[in-house]
Amino acid sequence: MSRESGIRENRFEDYLVKKLIDYDDIDYFTQADLLYDLAGQAVAHYQAQNYAEAELHEIFDTYGGELARLIRAEMLAHFWEEASGYEVQVSRGFTALKACNFTVAAGQPVQNHRATVTEPGRIKQMLFGGFERCLYPLQKFDSDTERRFAVLLERDALKWFKPAKGQFQIYYKLGSEQPEYIPDFVAETDAWILMVETKARVDTDTHEVQAKAAAAARWCRHASDHAASVGGKPWRYLLTPHDEVVESQRLLDFLRFEVRDLSQTALPAGV
Repeated sequence: MSRESGIRENRFEDYLVKKLIDYDDIDYFTQADLLYDLAGQAVAHYQAQNYAEAELHEIFDTYGGELARLIRAEMLAHFWEEASGYEVQVSRGFTALKACNFTVAAGQPVQNHRATVTEPGRIKQMLFGGFERCLYPLQKFDSDTERRFAVLLERDALKWFKPAKGQFQIYYKLGSEQPEYIPDFVAETDAWILMVETKARVDTDTHEVQAKAAAAARWCRHASDHAASVGGKPWRYLLTPHDEVVESQRLLDFLRFEVRDLSQTALPAGV
């Protein structure tokens, strides 16, 4: 084995910690104890294999970068950040609808959205039409739950659509990334504008779905604040379990699945 730096550290852990803090998303000053704890676990693993001290220095000097990469990957898998606040800017009361580009097989017919889908597994390949209240003449759905919810919107909403990428620019925290969140539906009623996500019930409590919901609820709160200043309708975000989407429900029945932004909720006195 060849030495990369030629510098012998005082502690084996230092080889790994020095590599870890090279990553932009790792802050030594706030995470030093955690970094040394994780590095210590790696060191203990190799010490248990009865390497001589000189061999251990050689191992951590030569392979410290790769070991640090593995440690960081483990950190990201368990990473959760609670932001102290988000800046949301609403510069105007409306934006133009983004274009929806669909890819379909040549000659594929447009399906009526009210027709029962006999092969739900193929629904992502289908193109649907026959809408009266949708802002787009054609739509695609990711699941039959979405198609059935569209039927409810056609009955109960004033107008609705499925947002395209970049329409609302809502971003959520996922590890070190900040992906864009695109909700399933936006619908206007007499009293509100609803942003809706339909999700398999088993997935509603997952970390990613909850992170998306928190970001969307926060966006809706800011949008409602702006709407109030210009006489517009308030926004509400609904996270709806898939098995609740049945035609006997009215659209306003789903308000019980509202997710509220609690980031600025004041605690009661004495708490």
